[in-house]
Amino acid sequence: HTLHYLAHLERIGARVLNGLPAYELELSKARQASLLAELGVPHPRTRVLSDPGGAADAAAGLEFPLLVKPNIGGSGAGIRSFASLEELAAADLDGGLDRTLVLQEHLPASGESIVRVEILGGEFLYAIRILLLPGSFNLCPADYCALPGVADGVSGRGLPIEAYQPPSPVIDDAKRIVAAAGMDLGGVEYLINARDGQPTFYDINALSNFVANPREVVGFDPFVNLVDLIERRALHAAPAAAA
Repeated sequence: HTLHYLAHLERIGARVLNGLPAYELELSKARQASLLAELGVPHPRTRVLSDPGGAADAAAGLEFPLLVKPNIGGSGAGIRSFASLEELAAADLDGGLDRTLVLQEHLPASGESIVRVEILGGEFLYAIRILLLPGSFNLCPADYCALPGVADGVSGRGLPIEAYQPPSPVIDDAKRIVAAAGMDLGGVEYLINARDGQPTFYDINALSNFVANPREVVGFDPFVNLVDLIERRALHAAPAAAA
């Protein structure tokens, strides 16, 4: 129902942060992969399936291990990893809410970590590096520190989340992705592909719930910046007072 309401707001000319196009993309991993391909940024090779029974055929030309993801989902829900074609062919796959699956190469992340870049109002806000937990696909930054067993670090590797400064070209790509997605604010995730050392983007998030404990992690509260953006846009849109 949210998409229908956003469409209504768009029709009546209401100003909305992250409107209909942003959430249509948020709710489709297939559309996200298509956008990354259109922009020419490095991303995992991907296939989209409407028939779960065709997964083995769709895997032709892809390098294992592979991830199978429901097209609609978040916080890693429903994602499965397959080490071989035989394992994939024997799997009982569920297409999820829209009966659509995304088949994607599971790239090895250098340093066992990924980076999430937050963009607000077209500008870089902050980035965090998140250490990976074996077998977990839940990388939601607001939830991550609360997961069992990671509050004091992971196997002696230190804090699971830390502030990070990506290279300028990566920030520029993140800005392009968020702009092309029609998002006023958004988080873009990438990893350093251990196979070739290349920054590789794989996820676009319109639901920027920001990092938990932001002052401790990134040194400021990003919600203040968000409120400032809302105020600026509200003042810009307000009609001039009568003389």
